[in-house]
Amino acid sequence: MLSSRLSRSILPRATAAVRRAPAIKSTYGSTFVRGYAEEKVKGAVIGIDLGTTNSAVAVMEGKTPRIIENAEGGRTTPSVVAFTKDGERLVGIAAKRQAVVNPENTLFATKRLIGRKFTDAEVQRDIKEVPYKIVQHTNGDAWLEAHGQKYSPSQIGGFVLGKMKETAEAYMGKTVKNAVVTVPAYFNDSQRQATKDAGQIAGLNVLRVVNEPTAAALAYGLDKSNDNVIAVYDLGGGTFDISILEIQNGVFEVKSTNGDTHLGGEDFDITLVRHLVQQFKKEQGIDLNSDRMAIQRIREAAEKAKIELSSSLQTDINLPFITADASGPKHINSKLTRAQLEKLVDPLISKTVEPVRKALKDANLQAKDIQEVILVGGMTRMPKVTESVKSIFGRDPAKSVNPDEAVAIGAAIQGAVLAGEVTDLLLLDVTPLSLGIETLGGVFTRLINRNTTIPTKKSQIFSTAADFQSAVEIKVYQGERELVRDNKLLGNFQLVGIPPAHRGVPQIEVTFDIDADSIVHVHAKDKSTNKDQSITIASGSGLSEAEIQAMVDDAERYGEQDKERKNAIEAANRADSVVNDTEKALKEFEDRLDKTEAEKIKEKITALREFISQSQAGEGTATAAEIKEKTDDLQNASLTLFDQMHKARESAGQGEQQQQPGEGEGEKKQ
Repeated sequence: MLSSRLSRSILPRATAAVRRAPAIKSTYGSTFVRGYAEEKVKGAVIGIDLGTTNSAVAVMEGKTPRIIENAEGGRTTPSVVAFTKDGERLVGIAAKRQAVVNPENTLFATKRLIGRKFTDAEVQRDIKEVPYKIVQHTNGDAWLEAHGQKYSPSQIGGFVLGKMKETAEAYMGKTVKNAVVTVPAYFNDSQRQATKDAGQIAGLNVLRVVNEPTAAALAYGLDKSNDNVIAVYDLGGGTFDISILEIQNGVFEVKSTNGDTHLGGEDFDITLVRHLVQQFKKEQGIDLNSDRMAIQRIREAAEKAKIELSSSLQTDINLPFITADASGPKHINSKLTRAQLEKLVDPLISKTVEPVRKALKDANLQAKDIQEVILVGGMTRMPKVTESVKSIFGRDPAKSVNPDEAVAIGAAIQGAVLAGEVTDLLLLDVTPLSLGIETLGGVFTRLINRNTTIPTKKSQIFSTAADFQSAVEIKVYQGERELVRDNKLLGNFQLVGIPPAHRGVPQIEVTFDIDADSIVHVHAKDKSTNKDQSITIASGSGLSEAEIQAMVDDAERYGEQDKERKNAIEAANRADSVVNDTEKALKEFEDRLDKTEAEKIKEKITALREFISQSQAGEGTATAAEIKEKTDDLQNASLTLFDQMHKARESAGQGEQQQQPGEGEGEKKQ
C-alpha cells in the first residue's frame, strides 16, 4: 500500500497492460500512433463530427469553412451501418433505407456504446430498446453482433468515419489522411481513446480530439471581433453537453463543461415509441415489443413525427399493416400534437437544467453573465427545448449557427489551426472530469480537478502504507464521486523495486499529465532510486494494437469491395445502355439482317440483361471486367446491325440535303 503525507493510503491492485502503444503500419500506407499526434501536419486536414444520429465532414477553403456534401447530396450522413445477408456492408443513407427489412443487422446510435462496459446501466437500458444485439466481449466491453459476426463500437464508428473520409476525398479529388474528430465534452478518457481507435480503423491520422461544444464555439466566433462570454447548449442525437467559454482577442477559453453522455434525440424517440406501442396495445390488445420489424417501423415514424412537430402543431402517424391477428391486419392511425409530444419528453428536457447550473457554478458565473447562447444539435430545433434554454439564461438563443453543421465546421477550423493555415485563433479547452487515485478505504483522491485547462500536469508525493513494501500498484479513476466505486476506472500501473523500509519512509512521486486530446498519461517515480514507470491509459475500447490493425485491414477490404461494387454497377449501367440501343436498332433494321444473325443478337441481349440486372440492384458477384467482356461481346455481334443503321441514316441525310435547295427557293418566293 501507499500513503501520502496526509496519511492517505493507496490500495494495491492488479494491473492491466497499460503502456504507450507503439506505432503500427496500416495497409492504407500511413503510420498510426495511439495517443496525441505530434508529427508535423502534412496535407489537408478535414473536420469530422462523428454524431450519434448523423455525421458531417468539413474542410477549410482558404479562410472559409465548407461542409462537404455526400454522394447523395446530403450535408449530413446517417451514422448507420448495416450488414446484408450477402455479407455486404452499407453505410449512411443506404443502410438507413433498408433498416425496416433488416432491423437485427442495422446498427445505429452505437456511439452511445463506445468505451462502455456491457454491465453499465446505460448499456443494459439500450439492450431493451434497440432491435440489434448488444453482446459482451471477452474483455467485458459492450460489442455488437450482426449475422453472427461481432463488432466493437469503435469499429462501427470507424466505418462511419471511413464514409466521411470517402466523401471528403470525392470532393477534394485527393487522398485525405489527417482529421480532427469531435466528441461530446463529457466523454471520459475511455470514450475518447475508443473514438481515436475508430479514426485509426478508418485509415485516418486523428490529429486532435475536440469537444463538440468547443468546436461549435469556434464556428460561431470565427468571424466575430467582439469579446464575449458564451454558453454552448448541445443536445444531439445521443448526448448532451453544456460548455461556458470566454472569447477574447481570438482566444477561445473554456471555463467549464458539464453534461450527460446518455441523453439525446434517441431518448426522445424511445419515449415516443413506448407511447405508441402502449397506445396500440390498449386499443388492439396486441403487444408489439417482440416484433422487431414493427418496432423499427414505429421508430422511424416516431423520428419523422418528432421532426415535423418542430414546425407544425399536429402530425399524423399512419402505419398500415403493422401486424395481424385472427381477425385480420392491424394498422396504426394516430394523431399527435406538439403539446402531447412536449408532455411526453418534458422529463428529458428537464434533465438538461442541472448540468447547466453546475457548469455556471464551476465557471463562477450567473446566467445573466452569459452574453450569447449557442444552440447545437438537432434536438435544439424543438421549440420546447428553445423555450427551456431561454428560461434558463433569460435571453433568446443566437440564430447565427446551424445546429447540424457547426461542430464539423469548428473541427475543420481547428484542423486549419493545427496545419498552420489559421494563425489568429487559440483554443484552450478543459478536462471534463476530475482525475485521481484510490486511497485507503476506497476514497477517491483528486490530483486534477474537473474543468482544469489542458494540457496540464500535476504531481503529488505518496509513501508506502506497510513496512518493507517493495512494490506499489496505483489505481487510476476519473469522476466526481467521493468513493472510487462510483467513478470510472481508467487503469492500473505498478512500480516495483522500492528499497525495503518502514512505512512512510519511501517517497513516490505520482504525476498525472493530460494532453490536448484530454488523454491521460501517468508517471510514477521512486525518488530514492529514480526508478520510474510511465504509461498512457490504454484505450477504453479494450482493443489491442493487433485487433485494431485487423480492423484497419477489414475496413480496407470493405473499401475495395465497395469500390468494386460501384465499378460493377457503373459497368452494368453502361451495358444497359448498349442493350437498349441494340434493341432499338434491331427493331428498326432486323429485316436487313440474316435471320440467324438476328436471333444470335437477341440471345446475347437476353443473356446480358439477366447478367447485369443483379449488379444494378447492388447484388450478385459479377465484376466490372466480366460485365465489360459480355458487353463487348454483344457489341461485336451487332457490328453488322449498326453498320446497316448507319448506312440507312447516311442515305436519309443525303436525301434531305438534296431537297433543301428547293425548300430554300420556296422560302424566298414567299
